[in-house]
Amino acid sequence: MRSHLLNDTTAESYRRSVTEGVERVARKLSAARAPFTGVTPAELAPVVDAVDLDRPLGDPSAALDELESVYLRDAVYFHHPRYLGHLNCPVVIPAVLGEAVLSAVNSSLDTWDQSAGATLIERKLIDWTTARIGLGPLADGVFTSGGTQSNLQALLLAREEAGSTDLTKLRIFSSECSHFSVQKSAQLLGLGRDAVVSVPVDRNRRMQSVVLAAELEACRAEGLIPMAIVATAGTTDFGSIDPLPEIAALAAEYGAWMHVDAAYGCGLLASRTRRHLLDGIEHADSVTVDYHKSFFQPVSSSAVLVRDGATLRHATYHADYLNPLPQALGFSPTTLAEQIPNQVDKSLQTTRRFDALKLWMTLRVMGADGVGELFDEVCDLAREGHALLAADPRYDVVVEPQLSTLVYRYVPEAAASPEDVDRANLHARKALFASGEAVVAGTKVDGRQYLKFTLLNPETTPADIAAVLDLIAGHAEQYLGENLVHAAS
Repeated sequence: MRSHLLNDTTAESYRRSVTEGVERVARKLSAARAPFTGVTPAELAPVVDAVDLDRPLGDPSAALDELESVYLRDAVYFHHPRYLGHLNCPVVIPAVLGEAVLSAVNSSLDTWDQSAGATLIERKLIDWTTARIGLGPLADGVFTSGGTQSNLQALLLAREEAGSTDLTKLRIFSSECSHFSVQKSAQLLGLGRDAVVSVPVDRNRRMQSVVLAAELEACRAEGLIPMAIVATAGTTDFGSIDPLPEIAALAAEYGAWMHVDAAYGCGLLASRTRRHLLDGIEHADSVTVDYHKSFFQPVSSSAVLVRDGATLRHATYHADYLNPLPQALGFSPTTLAEQIPNQVDKSLQTTRRFDALKLWMTLRVMGADGVGELFDEVCDLAREGHALLAADPRYDVVVEPQLSTLVYRYVPEAAASPEDVDRANLHARKALFASGEAVVAGTKVDGRQYLKFTLLNPETTPADIAAVLDLIAGHAEQYLGENLVHAAS
């Protein structure tokens, strides 16, 4: 069994195995004619269940053959131009190269003695990102598993900075279009979901700062504490960006921590034409970024950034076997941080992958402008898609896109009840997914069923969008036709 350990004696075996795996994936990528096969759980589950994990195949080639039937054949391929579903991006090759390197070396980013240069690379990328945001000389941060963890950590810091011993008095303000992780974080932090005040949005699905001001004043009048305001720079459903300068001014006036969830909109940091859409983010106390959304990185690659690095102490715990207290090593706290830079002192995680390497390789090969150009392409595509939808009488489109998301609803020419139209849109999405020809997402707007394009693939064209709209209309019309026939009979 030692022959399977990666070391100096098995390097050639490693090279052969990984090369074969890469070649198989390359063939799948080249051969994919649709983003999905349409396989159902009922069809695929027996194939997976039939695998006896207690009877190993013993050979990487045989395992790859099996993997074809249990995974590769039916995977959802985000690189395909008609994958228009969730916030999943195609990935850039330099990042995949970084993934291969970090997996093999297997550094753990909790302490310096497990990572060495990896720690410094992560810190360099944190400094690069905070500089792009404009958080100032005291800024710091750490890579995370994703936006949900980043939002949780940011709100943990906000809770501790609020300094209240009565958690029932703390309130978090976010728009009604903010990510569900805000409510989830409040629950995990012992505040309860009622601690989150949902602020209405305007017709462009941006937080109404006038209403926010009124809610903050009401909070103060009731003797409650405005712990944090969460502004979203790229909502999941609409890609809308809250009015960051106005929110920053209110946060300062009411002494609330300002957190910007830019998990989606962080790609604007690399844009040469749209960076102004994030104006005001530089006033934030903390920011969430998901490089694995709009920087075209493999999952996971994310970070939480803070204006004042000292606030990260609220996530710091010490263990004698890992990161002992400075006094135990004969250092002052400041000197120890300089001598032994342990990232675990900033993170909610202990063992942590070297995900920063993917972004490092991307920037060293493509540069920030290269990433920004890709994100600008999908934002431009969204504007073209909006024009198509606005001119198509079969569809009602909700808002003009700020980023790369389009929310729309099929509306039949013949009269139909809102409930029937809801069911037709739901059916069209499911039928399209079952066909495997394209993947789109769905959501609710004002209680009604809508469909959603999340455009993160620069290879997608307006022609792809038009073709998918025709497919959706065909499925919806078929459903309504059959439904009317059954109702009449």
